[in-house]
Amino acid sequence: MEGAGIDPVAIETFAHYYRLLEHGETGLIPESTIEPVGSESLADVEVDEESASAALRTTAVIKLNGGLGTSMGMERAKSLLCVRRGMSFLDVIARQVLHLRREHDARLPLMFMNSFRTSTDTMDALARYADLPVEGLPLEFLQNREPKLLVGDLTPVSWPRDPDHEWCPPGHGDLYTALRGTGLLQRLIDQGYERVFVSNSDNLGAVPDARIAGWFAESGAPFAIEAVRRTPSDRKGGHFARRRSDGRIVLRETAQTSKADRAALADLDRHRFCSTNNLWFDLRAMAEALDARHGILGLPLIRNVKHVDPADSSSPEVVQIETAMGAAIEVFEGARTIEVGRDRFVPVKTTNDLLVLRSDVYDVGQDFVLDPVAEVPYVDLDPAYYKLVPDFERRFPDGAPSLRGATSLTIEGDFTFGSKVTVVGEVKLHTGAAERVAPGSVLEHE
Repeated sequence: MEGAGIDPVAIETFAHYYRLLEHGETGLIPESTIEPVGSESLADVEVDEESASAALRTTAVIKLNGGLGTSMGMERAKSLLCVRRGMSFLDVIARQVLHLRREHDARLPLMFMNSFRTSTDTMDALARYADLPVEGLPLEFLQNREPKLLVGDLTPVSWPRDPDHEWCPPGHGDLYTALRGTGLLQRLIDQGYERVFVSNSDNLGAVPDARIAGWFAESGAPFAIEAVRRTPSDRKGGHFARRRSDGRIVLRETAQTSKADRAALADLDRHRFCSTNNLWFDLRAMAEALDARHGILGLPLIRNVKHVDPADSSSPEVVQIETAMGAAIEVFEGARTIEVGRDRFVPVKTTNDLLVLRSDVYDVGQDFVLDPVAEVPYVDLDPAYYKLVPDFERRFPDGAPSLRGATSLTIEGDFTFGSKVTVVGEVKLHTGAAERVAPGSVLEHE
């Protein structure tokens, strides 16, 4: 890491987690140590317009943009994917922020935390927005990287075939280390900014909302995360809970849950809220917490086992030491969650999600905010034919079908869709051979 020029605090942070790993730390959070937690709701919050706008004027925006979408067969930043009318995730994000600046007379700086793999493509794509950078602040900063470790002996893996695969990002919990190490945290404070809104670049529902900024400013909380009610599709995902030992809110991820506790993880009545990964934090509170801990927040360890080459399941198994940025909620006394609508949580993790986003389920207004005009349908595309983006694109050459009237769309087998196909109700397609859905077809339950 020193040889690669990694920031010394990032090296110390890695060393901290490596020592935990050496001593057998798993990062697991037993069900017996937590209890369910409720959440206040944005629907019950009253913030006047001027207070909301004033809060947005002292807010900076960070988008996590280090992902390549390798699980979808991509080798470039996932945010370069086209999502609507020739616009990529990056186009929509840039236009959302530019619109908000005009609406609220705010500087509202936008910065991307890129990885060493996404930086060049991202900056090239954003070059068309000449008025996007804010004077005195960068449009990007880089997350750190760390070596992947062989499962057997925790030594750094060697992979001469592609040395880049020897490295991995430390999870999005690296946000705080990177902000401090680049000096950006202090620079934002020096320029008069009071808080930061952070979200994933693949979640176009995560608009920097003035009302939430106003709520957070008035709450006096040092840290907050937007929460949503869990649905059956969230059963396998993480959730919020309250730690019995000190009463603090914690975020338990799937990788931090033992097999014995998986039933409790999936219990939607017990653990009702999950994270959108849209979070807000007070800049001074964050700086003070990092100073007090010598730059290491001490977020819970996530031990992630993968293959050194994600696309080659025969390559050696490695441990990637990760942390989740949302886990910082347990660091701060008085941290809060706030329940928001599902429209603020539209992540694209699979081509199933991408199909819905490209369909007519969402309208995009002049503010470039996604407006769901129908209930979001359940989509399950056969991974043998649709999992990878190039294969997916070939099977929807004329765009997504209309899903506005759909309840669900399940596809088993190889179907290529013609133009202007409409799906109504609950539809399941099955074939043993490649088939084509004719242009203008209306697919219904029967």
